[in-house]
Amino acid sequence: MSRIVKVAAAQLGPIQRADSRASVIGRLLALMREAKSMGADVVVYPELALSAFFTKWYIPDDAALEAEFFEREMPGPDTRVLFEEAARLGIGFHLGYAEVTVEAGVKRRFNTAILVDATGQIVGKYRKIHLPGHPDYRPEYPIQDLEKMYFEIGDLGFPVFDVFGGVMGMCICNDRRWPETYRVLGLQGVEMIFCGYNTPIHNPMAASEDHLQNFQNLLPMQAGAYQNASWVVGVAKCGVEDGWEMIGQSSIISPSGEIVAMCSTLEDEIAFARCDLDRTAVYKHAVFDFAAHRRPEHYGLITSRKGAISPFPRTDRPTERTVPAHHDEE
Repeated sequence: MSRIVKVAAAQLGPIQRADSRASVIGRLLALMREAKSMGADVVVYPELALSAFFTKWYIPDDAALEAEFFEREMPGPDTRVLFEEAARLGIGFHLGYAEVTVEAGVKRRFNTAILVDATGQIVGKYRKIHLPGHPDYRPEYPIQDLEKMYFEIGDLGFPVFDVFGGVMGMCICNDRRWPETYRVLGLQGVEMIFCGYNTPIHNPMAASEDHLQNFQNLLPMQAGAYQNASWVVGVAKCGVEDGWEMIGQSSIISPSGEIVAMCSTLEDEIAFARCDLDRTAVYKHAVFDFAAHRRPEHYGLITSRKGAISPFPRTDRPTERTVPAHHDEE
C-alpha cells in the first residue's frame, strides 16, 4: 500500500528590498502553476517568502518596519490571490511570512508559517520557536541578525496537522538545527515536515564556520528525517540579496535520510518528488519504534561542570555524577 504525496519544493532566488510586493507574488504564482503542471499536491515556499530577509538590517522605526515587511492578516489584500489560485488549481501550499497581530490588546510579532489545503483554506499555523541572532543593534557587524529584536518566540508549540493524506508538521529555519524540533513532531507521529529557511553564508557571531554552512544545512534535516521516520522538505530563499549571499540546497529528504530531490541553482526553481508516506512505517515500526525502544526514563541524571542537567532525570541516582579517581576534571 502507498500513500503518495507529490511535493514541489519551491525555492526562491533573491528578493531585493526594492522589489515590489506585486512582483514577488507574481513569482510565487508562477512557481505554483509550474508545480501544478508537474502534478504536485502541495507547493512549499520558504521562510519570509514575501520580502527580502529584513532581519539583516537595523530598522528602529517599528511603524516603517511593519508597513514594509509584516502581514496583519492572512490572507490579506496582497496575498489573497495566492489562496484563490490554489483553490482554482486544486493545490495546497506552505508559506512563511512575518506576522503582526493584536492579541488581548497587545501587539505581537512572529516569524510564522501556514499550511493551506487544496480548497484555499488555512489548516495549520506555526510560529518560529528557535530565534537565532541577537536582540540589539551591533554596529561592528557588517550584517545584523535581529530576529530576537523583531520577533517574539513562537507560542504555538510544534503541532501536527492531518492534511494531504497524512500527518504534517512545520518548523522554520533555525528550528531545523535542534533535535527537539524533530523529536516533538516525531512523538506525534509526523510523516512530513515542511521547513522554510533564509540562511546567509556569513554569520558574524561564528564567522570561522562560514565555510560549513551548506554542510550544516543538510546535516540536521537528514538526521531529523531518519531518526524520526519522517519526510523533510527544506526550502530556501537564496542567492545574493542586497549584497549578501544566502545558501540554497532546497531538498526533499526521505525517512531513510536520503536526499531524493535537490535544487541545483540559487534562483527560482522547483525540486519535485513523489513521496510515499507509508515509507515512514518502515522506520516507525522497526528501528525507531519509540514505544518499543525509546527509554528516556533510563537516560539518567547528568550534572555538568556548570550544573546543567538533562531533561530526563532519574530519582534513584545521586545528583552529582561519580568521577573515577584517575580522571581529572578541569
